[in-house]
Amino acid sequence: MKKLFIIPILAISIIACNSGGGDKQVELDNLKKQEAEIKSKIAALEAELSASDTTQKGIAVAVEQLKLSVFKNYIDVQGRVDADENVALSTEIPGTITKINVKVGDEVHTGQVLAETDAKAINQQVSDLQTNMDLVNQIYEKQKNLWEQKIGTEVQFLQAKTNKESMEKKMGALQEQLRMTKIISPINGTVDAVDVKIGQAAAPGMPAIRVINYSNLKVKADVAETYASKIKKGSEVVVYFPDMNDSVISKVNFVARAINPASRTFLVEVLLDNKKEYHPNMVARLNVNDYMSAQPIIIIPVRTIQKDENNASFVYVADNGVAKKHIITLGKEYNGKVEVIAGLNENDLLVTLGYDVVNEGDAIAYKK
Repeated sequence: MKKLFIIPILAISIIACNSGGGDKQVELDNLKKQEAEIKSKIAALEAELSASDTTQKGIAVAVEQLKLSVFKNYIDVQGRVDADENVALSTEIPGTITKINVKVGDEVHTGQVLAETDAKAINQQVSDLQTNMDLVNQIYEKQKNLWEQKIGTEVQFLQAKTNKESMEKKMGALQEQLRMTKIISPINGTVDAVDVKIGQAAAPGMPAIRVINYSNLKVKADVAETYASKIKKGSEVVVYFPDMNDSVISKVNFVARAINPASRTFLVEVLLDNKKEYHPNMVARLNVNDYMSAQPIIIIPVRTIQKDENNASFVYVADNGVAKKHIITLGKEYNGKVEVIAGLNENDLLVTLGYDVVNEGDAIAYKK
């Protein structure tokens, strides 16, 4: 600031020196007088600014005004995305694939035929049996009419009836075999994979077509039995998907009561909406809320807490420009934050930076 005032003074002096000789001394005296007045004003302003700037007094620290808030503790477990309706379909009897009616990405419905295997032999048997069945049905109808007219014996009628029922059962068995040559979707969903080709031999148990219903995906996770009494249906949960770099806030939909004897864990499930493209078996991280303070409480950063010679926890609080030591009682801790049961009050100014260089009673400088 001084330099800004001195530069114009020097400029004026130079101009004055280049003017008439008789007036130079008068102008010089006037300039010196003005310079003295300006220096006096500069000193007064500097003193005023110094008096109003608290950063020039005491040890520089940063403070945070404490507020009441609800403390929540979470447990972190790894889960996976799963679908209730996720089926890998295969043929029910050995055969050669003769027809594939869908491709990956197709929407299918319950009962839709997705692929077929060779059914020529079964169709031939059905045709032959149908001829015999027609004859047996005719004989049965004739014997039935005769019996109703009290013509013939009861044995003849019962034999005709038995033959008819036997043929119907054989036809039913062949129809079932014919159905088993078709790969049929048992659910509504989307074709996720087609693992067979026309002309390929297929057998029971060999994956052929996968169908997934993406409208009811969920996240499943195994939680240690230690938390069995703390996690309930409806507990808040934050689900994070590392591969998508995305997270959703939801609630626990299901908590198993049975403990797995091998892993000593129990199952929890969280439903997902179908607004985003989640994938079955995708990795997910679940932060499940297992504790919440009964009422708003003081919460502070763990890093601001120190220990005294008696192993008591304490923090420094700014009180009218002086560092004050407060012994505190701690509660639950989570994610670098801890709840304070006693020792601090709302609106206290907690020293958050510089707490490690001040002592009880030190003058401190800070800005809220």
